[in-house]
This record gives sequence, structure tokens and C-alpha cells, in this order.
Amino acid sequence: MANTTYRLNMTTNYSAITKQHLEQLMVIENACHSHPWSEQTMLSCMGGRYFGFMLKQEQTLRGFYIGEYVAGEATLMDVCVSPDHQGKGYGKHLLNHFSEQAKLLGASQLFLEVRAKNISALMMYINCGFIEVGRRTGYYPSKIGYEDAIVMKRKL
Repeated sequence: MANTTYRLNMTTNYSAITKQHLEQLMVIENACHSHPWSEQTMLSCMGGRYFGFMLKQEQTLRGFYIGEYVAGEATLMDVCVSPDHQGKGYGKHLLNHFSEQAKLLGASQLFLEVRAKNISALMMYINCGFIEVGRRTGYYPSKIGYEDAIVMKRKL
């Protein structure tokens, strides 16, 4: 899977994430999250049970995701779209690609969690067939205190 590239159209493609992409990924990770993953966390989620792809258009990195596959279930661990390119459908493309890859790995269910206040992401997940199955109170640190994580699931 490490050398696989998927084309959406003439100028958009997916490439499997490797450790060589760490610096590029961290630029987007740091720009997208108030409490981003560390480089060490990002590296620990490459290989083994983890899978991830980055989306490029016209040779420019637009976003990426990292998923985890275990025992028939796949979890979307991290997804980021460069702030300059948010609201243009890249998040949905990344989510669809994650779903396709999870299916290829044998997943029958998908899971993710999202900050309760991230309304745009929450609506995208709902529109893609995810339903709320739980809530983790005070799970995410925020600028002031903590906020809830909404746990969501979709059957494949």
C-alpha cells in the first residue's frame, strides 16, 4: 500500500503517507488544530495497523487522513485540510477515500470522533451517513477548559 497512488482527476491524486512526508503533514496539522498531534504521535501512527493518505492537487498538498484498522473496524484518527482549501470539498473526498481503503482492508464499520463545537465537520459526517453513538465529556482540551467529543459510527 505504501506506493499506491489513486487519481480523482487529471490534477488530483492520493498517495500513501510515509515518514518522509512528516514535515509536510505537520505544517497542515499545526494549522488545523488548536492542540495538534506532536511529530512523535504522527510517526507512531504510520505503518502497522495504521493507514493514511494525502491528497494533492496540482502538486500541492491539500490535506490528509490517518486511519486505524483493527478486527473489522476502521477508525478515522486524524483528518486535516489546509485552512486555505477548506470548504471546497476536500474533506469529503478524504472521508470517502478513507471509507474505500477501510473496505479494502476488510472493515464492516467505521468510527470517528469529532469536537462537539466543530459544526462543519459534524454536518459533513452526518451527511456522509455517520450517526452519533456516544459522547466523551470533556475529552478535548480547548482554549478555555475542555469540550466534548462526539463518537460517530457508520456501517459499510
